[in-house]
Amino acid sequence: MENYRQKSDNINRQIVKLALPNIVSNFSIPLLGAVDTALMGRLETVHFVGAVGIGGVIFSFIYWGFGFLRMATTGLAAQAYGDKNLTECGLLLQRSLSIAVIGSLLLLCLQWTLADLSFALIKTSSEVDQLARTYFHIRIYAAPATLCLHAFHGVFLGLQNATYPMFLTIVVNVINIVLNLVFVIGLGMKVEGVALATVIAQYVGLILAIVLFLFRYKHILTTWEIRKILSFSKLKRFLAISNDIFIRTLCLVFSFTYFTAKSAELSDTYLAINTILLQYINLLSYAIDGFAFAAESMVGRYKGAQDMYNFKHTIRQIFLWAFLFGGAIMLIFVLFGEQLLYLFTDKYNLIIQTKPYLIWIIAAPVVNVAAYIWDGIYLGATESKVLRNSMIVSMLIFLGAVYLLIPYGNHGLWCAYTLLLITRGVLLTALAPKHLFPENSMPV
Repeated sequence: MENYRQKSDNINRQIVKLALPNIVSNFSIPLLGAVDTALMGRLETVHFVGAVGIGGVIFSFIYWGFGFLRMATTGLAAQAYGDKNLTECGLLLQRSLSIAVIGSLLLLCLQWTLADLSFALIKTSSEVDQLARTYFHIRIYAAPATLCLHAFHGVFLGLQNATYPMFLTIVVNVINIVLNLVFVIGLGMKVEGVALATVIAQYVGLILAIVLFLFRYKHILTTWEIRKILSFSKLKRFLAISNDIFIRTLCLVFSFTYFTAKSAELSDTYLAINTILLQYINLLSYAIDGFAFAAESMVGRYKGAQDMYNFKHTIRQIFLWAFLFGGAIMLIFVLFGEQLLYLFTDKYNLIIQTKPYLIWIIAAPVVNVAAYIWDGIYLGATESKVLRNSMIVSMLIFLGAVYLLIPYGNHGLWCAYTLLLITRGVLLTALAPKHLFPENSMPV
């Protein structure tokens, strides 16, 4: 019994050590979005809020599509770390960075086609469309830095180092916020100021990531041989996992984009309302993702080490921590949800129209936890096909729900969104025994 408690305490310490830096850094991400929204929400019309909201969704679609550069890298690097193969961790970074550079150059070359396609799919007013295009064509030049940062974050987390990603994220977002204030308030710029601030901050972050990696992990770059970096078997596995994650993420971001597009179809006012409410969802998801990232690192590590006891125990404890944290966030939303609206806009009529939809935000912390945490667990275990297939099913259910519930207006739209998260959590829970805990798969 005493031995069990010691092991349990050790797992909890590891969870806290990995989760807390991720939570701190993740909180700074929605803070950035909140500052963007607040600055635009104080300009003369709601069109500026909508433009940044639409632009942000488009870049979420693009960059989350490349999220495999972090997700696949974290799981594989964590397993290599558990197997005490640090050389493979270095090779994984090189593979991931190679794909990041190629992908970002393609984005820059295809930016006009991407913009036309994006704005064809998202119907909005001509005023919002024009402002959002301006935002897009400036911010797209952050692509090389953003994608390369995905690769660095993945390797750092795989190496069980959540401190460097925290430091990088905080520095990037603080610089971004300061530049937002300088450009928008100081220089009188509008959406172009918000976009330019993001571009500069991302490149500062990339330079800092390179410096940090060379300072602590230069020794794991034992080879620069193209043959080893592009090893067919290793690259094939990386690309197979990345492809599954890409499809999963594409479906997820498409669902979020569709939600925003339907908000815009309702009216510019509903677009502004839902842009503000999504800041609450971002706050929640980034907070709980601190534990999901810890799950990726620890589950991958114990899978690589073939340690089934700690593999299972980590999953149990991660869920316990996440639901407790989610409950605390729910309490904050209950007590201060209305007051937080004043941080995002000073338009009283918009605040009054937003209040009826806070009920969906209050329910979200408990409803969404399972989907977020299982994502981290499956990513750490590199069971990417399960994530892909469950997300496809969830997206189809969401689209059907939107079709059936959109006649009920914005409440119908939020109900469909909530069903999306419930479905993801239920499916991943149901599939866990078969894909994560097959009998005799790993020695205890």
